[in-house]
Amino acid sequence: MEFLEKLMQRKKIGAAIRRVTDLEEALQHPSISTVFLLGGDINFLPAMVKRARAANKNFLVHVDLVEGVGKDRAGIHLLARFGISGIVTTKSSLVKYAKDEGLWTVQRLFIVDSEAIKTGIKVVESIRPSAIEILPATVPQYVIEDIKRRVALPVLGGGLLKTEADVAEAFAKGIDAISTSRRALWNIKCF
Repeated sequence: MEFLEKLMQRKKIGAAIRRVTDLEEALQHPSISTVFLLGGDINFLPAMVKRARAANKNFLVHVDLVEGVGKDRAGIHLLARFGISGIVTTKSSLVKYAKDEGLWTVQRLFIVDSEAIKTGIKVVESIRPSAIEILPATVPQYVIEDIKRRVALPVLGGGLLKTEADVAEAFAKGIDAISTSRRALWNIKCF
């Protein structure tokens, strides 16, 4: 599970940030090695990437949520030129483009029903991202087990994690790592 070792640096919690102003706290946090940008504007990305690299942190961009990034091959190429570590997306075509650029890729899956599970597994089997992020992280254990058995990739969890008990439960169900914007959860000593 190269993603967990190299990108997450064997840490189980990644910092999800929504604004440029959130970056500094994530960069200074000793328990965080990976930052997931979940919003903002492309004009701020070069400086953010530079700061993350200077702090020795990996920096992934959720392409679907950052304004100004073309949702196409050229947009992904531009992000790669900025020096990001990888992308998060719900779009399988963007995963393919990012893989072509040598970036880490996280395919985000929203688990709303059994059809979403089946469709998500088919997509992941065909594009083979570096990892999967399922939302919400509070899905039943059998969902995580089914996905891991079928695709043999790291599974991140995001969304609806509010307490340390929620995080412990997610890990107990088989989630390998989480991304969260809740600062209090960045301090958890992982299980």
